[in-house]
Amino acid sequence: MDHAKVATEVVEAIGGPSNISAAAHCATRLRLVIVDPDKINQQALDDNEELKGTFAAGGMFQIIVGPGDVDQVFQHMVDDHGVRQVSKDEAKEEAEQGGNLFSRFIKMIADIFVPILPALIAGGLLMALHSVLKAEGLFAEQSVVQMLPWLEDYDSLINLVSSAAFASLPILVGFSSAKRFGGNVYLGAAMGAAMVSPSLLSAYSLAKPDEASAFWSYSNQSSVWHLFGLEVTKVGYQAMVIPTLVVTWILCLIEKRLHKVFKGTADFLLTPLITLLVTGFLAFVVVGPITREISNQLTSGIDWLYGTLGPVGGLLFGFFYSPIVVTGLHQSFPAIEIPLLPSNGGLGDFIFPVASMANVAQGAAALAVFFKCRNAKMKGLAGAGGVSAVFGITEPAIFGVNLRLRWPFFIGMGAAAIGSAGVALLGVRGQALGAAGFAGFVSIIPASIPAYLALEVLVFVLAFAATLAYASTRGRADMVDGAAGADSAATAPAAAAAPASAAPSVAAPAAASAVEFSAEAKADLTLTSPMAGTAVPLGQVKDESFAKG
Repeated sequence: MDHAKVATEVVEAIGGPSNISAAAHCATRLRLVIVDPDKINQQALDDNEELKGTFAAGGMFQIIVGPGDVDQVFQHMVDDHGVRQVSKDEAKEEAEQGGNLFSRFIKMIADIFVPILPALIAGGLLMALHSVLKAEGLFAEQSVVQMLPWLEDYDSLINLVSSAAFASLPILVGFSSAKRFGGNVYLGAAMGAAMVSPSLLSAYSLAKPDEASAFWSYSNQSSVWHLFGLEVTKVGYQAMVIPTLVVTWILCLIEKRLHKVFKGTADFLLTPLITLLVTGFLAFVVVGPITREISNQLTSGIDWLYGTLGPVGGLLFGFFYSPIVVTGLHQSFPAIEIPLLPSNGGLGDFIFPVASMANVAQGAAALAVFFKCRNAKMKGLAGAGGVSAVFGITEPAIFGVNLRLRWPFFIGMGAAAIGSAGVALLGVRGQALGAAGFAGFVSIIPASIPAYLALEVLVFVLAFAATLAYASTRGRADMVDGAAGADSAATAPAAAAAPASAAPSVAAPAAASAVEFSAEAKADLTLTSPMAGTAVPLGQVKDESFAKG
């Protein structure tokens, strides 16, 4: 390979050095941060026999060159064309800066919360089970525990385990967010643990929860620190997301800066010490009180807005919930939902029942497609996706079926809007996170479970019946024959481009399997390799790790 020539061809195909913001490489690939993707000459890259392929991932344009060559091609790009060289981590960080501020913020929240969702959902479901066992009037006048006293200790243990994820939420968020911000995850977890230390007053136990948001004072003078001339409240940050996020972000900034100041042993000893000390004072004296107030006001404002708009608010939220899922914005909702939970002093989570209505509606629409569609592939997608959607996992139904056929998706939006208006009208709220669907009734405040289930059934019937009706009338071509047609249309260009001799294997695979060879033909049959090239001994391979093997 002429490495200098390949480097020049790559740079020209990319759109010149000015279109490459930063460049790095791994063992086999060039990793480029592109300024304007529209300037890339993809055809030139595809036609270059020295390149093994290209793809975009993680905000970077990656070109597969191969081991032993990629580093030399990369060096010529840097030396001959002035491409800016950075490390892989720096390239990744720069690539993540692409997109608008809002989309980057949503992605950041999703990156932090998705890893800890299993713990929150498990805790939420156990919390819901505890509430069901303790609820009076749900199954009878007495609660299940009152009717079966031997369950008391079991229920007590369930309650203990269920509250663990929420009681230690700042620790989980501190760990996950420190990882996202590029800091030491254990320092992030340690800072989170400090924010829920047992030596602090629990925000849950205050007689007047609003007092916990006072900036630098508290009515109980024995529960304050006297720092820098201020009286700082000794109150924890249980279930607080925004304060933990901001504090951890500051911690990571301080840690990164100190790593540049100290080296060797000094870095090992002093960086974590100073990081925790400075962040601790900032967290409890300045950042924590301010962000706690912001968090409280934001939660109260969202709750007030939903309560003020009533059924209209529920209708609008329900109508747009599925499009929100399509964009991925729903990944940020746990940060809003957690403070709304009754266990955290809220009135109840209104997002969860609305999400359940939307999920069931999309699942019902997909199941209607299953019954009407004649295309085997679409039928399989609709059946599996519909069942998973009504139990809380909607992506297969939405992306695999409803969005492709369009009208089932729109019908699901309408049915969800009607059900969500009922949710707001009847005051249905959640008491824990969980699977948003038919099984989500365990996460609903017990008194609202009958209304929740009735609305779920209503939404299912509406979406299912409306989709069937549409498929039986003017939508039939789109939803019955159109599914098969869409697949045929997608494969048509490939079939047209194939050689004539290949057509039978595509159009009629069954016929190909029926071909038999005679004994003479088998004796003369020669198998050839689909690859061109020259075989060389393994020891001559340029990659040392392979050559030494």
